[in-house]
This record gives sequence, C-alpha cells and structure tokens, in this order.
Amino acid sequence: MTEPVDEHEEPVRTGVESVDEVILAVENLEERPIEEHVGVFETVHEQLRRALDPDPQPGPGPAADRPA
Repeated sequence: MTEPVDEHEEPVRTGVESVDEVILAVENLEERPIEEHVGVFETVHEQLRRALDPDPQPGPGPAADRPA
C-alpha cells in the first residue's frame, strides 16, 4: 500500500546535478501522456547508470582509430 503524498513536502534532491535531473524527470511524469512513460524510464535509467558508474567506460573513438 502506498502512502499519501504530502503536497507541501520538499522535493528530493541529492546535490548531484545529473541525478537530480533524473529525479525531476520522474517527478514530472504525471504531466506527460502515459504513452511517453516507458521512454522516460528508459532514458532516466541509462542516465542514472552513467551518473552512478564509478568507472565510466570510454566510448568508441573516432573512425581513424579503428582498424580497417
């Protein structure tokens, strides 16, 4: 069972900008059409993974760095 939300409660913020952006995106879901929710969850999940990854993996380099 979920607890009722207190309209006067302060929003949760971590002080980590990238994580706070994810929280804000989820908080704003009720203002978006339900058809967009899955896309938002997929995006914020990836953003959280990147924000919380202690050792980010470098992406592929420029095409010149790849073997032919």
